[in-house]
Amino acid sequence: MMTYTTLTIVALPALMFLFLGLLGGKFKPAVAGIIGTLGLTIVAALSYMTAFQYFFQVGKVDGVYQQLTALNVNWLTLTDKLHIDLGILLDPISVLMLVVVSTVSLMVHIYSMGYMKGERGFQRYYAILSLFTFSMLGLVVATNIFQMYIFWELVGVSSYLLIGFYYTKPSAVAASKKAFIVTRFADLFFLIGILLLSFYSGTFSFVELNDPNGSVLGQPITATFMGASVLSWAMILIFMGGAGKSAMMPFHIWLPDAMEGPTPVSALIHAATMVVAGVYLVARLFPLYAFGAPEVLTIISYVGAITALFAAVVACTQTDIKRVLAFSTISQIAYMITAMGVSGYGGHEGLGYMASMFHLTTHAFFKALLFLGAGAVIHAVHSNEMKDMGGLRKYLPITHITFLIACLSIAGIPPFSGFFSKDEILVAAFEHDKLIFAVLYLTAGLTAFYMFRLYYRIFWGENDKQYHHTPHEAPLNMTFPLMFLAALTVVFGFVPFGSFVTADRLPYEGHIQWPIASMSILVGVVGILIATVMYRKSNDKPDRVAATVKGLYKASFNKFWFDEGWLFVTKQILFKRVSAPIAWFDRHIIDGFMNLLASVTSSVSHRIKGIQSGELQDYAWAFYMGTMVIVVLVILL
Repeated sequence: MMTYTTLTIVALPALMFLFLGLLGGKFKPAVAGIIGTLGLTIVAALSYMTAFQYFFQVGKVDGVYQQLTALNVNWLTLTDKLHIDLGILLDPISVLMLVVVSTVSLMVHIYSMGYMKGERGFQRYYAILSLFTFSMLGLVVATNIFQMYIFWELVGVSSYLLIGFYYTKPSAVAASKKAFIVTRFADLFFLIGILLLSFYSGTFSFVELNDPNGSVLGQPITATFMGASVLSWAMILIFMGGAGKSAMMPFHIWLPDAMEGPTPVSALIHAATMVVAGVYLVARLFPLYAFGAPEVLTIISYVGAITALFAAVVACTQTDIKRVLAFSTISQIAYMITAMGVSGYGGHEGLGYMASMFHLTTHAFFKALLFLGAGAVIHAVHSNEMKDMGGLRKYLPITHITFLIACLSIAGIPPFSGFFSKDEILVAAFEHDKLIFAVLYLTAGLTAFYMFRLYYRIFWGENDKQYHHTPHEAPLNMTFPLMFLAALTVVFGFVPFGSFVTADRLPYEGHIQWPIASMSILVGVVGILIATVMYRKSNDKPDRVAATVKGLYKASFNKFWFDEGWLFVTKQILFKRVSAPIAWFDRHIIDGFMNLLASVTSSVSHRIKGIQSGELQDYAWAFYMGTMVIVVLVILL
């Protein structure tokens, strides 16, 4: 029964994509939207059913959650050992991701019915949403790493189409190309890592790769390169692919620009699904990291911690509300990556793994809520800039309350869900590496500050602000997703997450570590109080602070010039110093040599073309002379 259910979950969005892509233009836009939304409703319902069956009926055997292969078909045989399969693997993290992806995607489908109303290409938009959902679902249930890579690339293609949905807008086209190029660049390392890993292990299968007693980890790969094992290099390269998709430094540059896509797309791709693919990749291969390449986990933890702090600092100075949320996403994903890096495998040692997946889930709900709330604000004032907002709480009461709930959750204030998941990450970091804990602790305070800076500048501040058109609350099809996600944000923190999702698939009962939790609450409250003093009412304090730390403020506002650095590397080094000489050599040496051959051939043929005169006496004379020459040569030799 679960085989047919899970197959339907994956296949239905693909069928919706084909149906809406080919025939959507024959329907009215609203009809195409309803069809797409009904399809996702079925997918979400089946995902909940699958989760219930797995966690409460068939998944646990002798106290351990099993890895169930619901479907597996041999698609392509490469060698006698290596073959690429297409199938469905059910375990705690894949079932969890089915619920997260389908829930957020369904809310985005419903929300888009109001937000995208009247947009040109409405049917195309819903078709691509279905393609993206299909790609993401295929990724999370993959039975092997090559199947994951196939759907990984499909996710990249569909995100490119969604980011560039407004294809007549130059900035949207540039953003979609930037996202595509950066993630493809990182994915090249992912592919090399897959090839290395499969060549030495002889398998693509996640079950075989992650078996602590199997041939891969039981008999470790002994080949080395530059002082490190080939397995370590493979796992680093695979993580680089995940870092590109999850916008970790230095591959983060694509995510803020991706805000050029429609706001519901930002909620779907850049809050809950695509950007957590890197976290999911590390989680899926975690036993291989933990037992086969533990040193790579250290690298992962430091990359995550640095990225979390960097993105939080940048978010404090941005003025476009979607860019603030974009850098917030980078910071929170980095939190999850860091938690993976500081985690062990089982029991309390595996707290970081559990906390990472817990935060992935809570973040999906409250960050989708923040993006959809931002969309409702933009829908009301027709601007992304905070300077064009202020005092909106009296015009948008539902948006105001739900947005505040999400802000409190991401700031780590109890009893909202973000507090519980962030607390577990901080505990894991504190027990593993005090320096990483300090970085994450500082990041938590900055997060509370910049989120309430955003909140106050939108909903408080300029109470006397005059709008050209009186803002009004969004329609029900936009406010319902806000209320639904707000409810999840309020209650999900009380779910005993460790009883369902752990690295070793054994239930783990976690407890709040109040010394760390108290510190977390304190730094969040301090961040909120500072934001309240500076932004609740209009004043000159922000300008004075910016003037005091002028250099840091300018660097943060300009995102520490990472974009300019990448442009310099690509244009001045790769294009000008590497590609240009190669192009010159190709045009002048390679093409020149071939042109010379053609010229010589043409010249010689022009000179000897008289031989083919078409006159019989000339051919007879040539035949006679040729024969005489041969006879003379034979006599002489």
